[in-house]
Amino acid sequence: MTEEREFPAGRDGDGRVLLRVAEGVATVTIDRVDRHNAMSFGIMQGLRDAVAAVRADDDARVLVLTGAGDRAFCSGADLGGIGDDDDTAHEARRLLADFFRDLWALGKPTIARVRGVALAGGLGIALACDIVVAADDASFGAPEVAVGLWPYMITVPMLRSMPAKVVLDLAMTGRRVDAEEALRLGFVSRVVPVAELDAAVDELASGLAARSPLVLRLGRTAFYDVLDLDADAALTVLHERLSEHVRTEDAREGLAAYAEKRAPRWTGR
Repeated sequence: MTEEREFPAGRDGDGRVLLRVAEGVATVTIDRVDRHNAMSFGIMQGLRDAVAAVRADDDARVLVLTGAGDRAFCSGADLGGIGDDDDTAHEARRLLADFFRDLWALGKPTIARVRGVALAGGLGIALACDIVVAADDASFGAPEVAVGLWPYMITVPMLRSMPAKVVLDLAMTGRRVDAEEALRLGFVSRVVPVAELDAAVDELASGLAARSPLVLRLGRTAFYDVLDLDADAALTVLHERLSEHVRTEDAREGLAAYAEKRAPRWTGR
């Protein structure tokens, strides 16, 4: 069964966010092609609404996030209004931070499918996903410094995805990074030819959808919970999580299936 929903860009009235769920995979698409899929405040709220719908849908086991067209994943936030210093603009800018939190707390694997540019906030959105799959025509950057700004909000997903000095280099210079360099730097997981992008993403997403949703939720949550902890604190947390995990039905089923040389039958419990 395939489900499709649309989240218009609210008061901005420009662009929309699309959600399609089929065979366990939810695809969320920023559809604002004429503006290189730039984020207005309405688009950011639409993204939050779409992810909330994915979180509530048990049939959606994996999230793929992408941009419409072939020129941009997302070119960042619209510059118009971003420099306003009133309270309304301040609160609206919080949407991007909240969207990062939504992705990390989703409890389901997330994949960024990147074609074309992923810049500024668009870079942050890609890096807030668990896995980044890029076409070989993709490019990445944090060019805010060129217009007198700084990539404040995306510093966190950048620091979680690459060495700190690389983050500072990209922020201070604003330079673009092509897909192959992004792969070497480690913030892109896979680079494929343009013609193979959809097949690569589909294979990865369907493979994840076939795993135990409980195991992926527990393991992924543990990963993000310890990501910013020191080693000693992280080991304490993970020790407790492992003991909880081995008592689940899916853990027992996985070990039994391995011993009996058969495919596991996941129940999500």
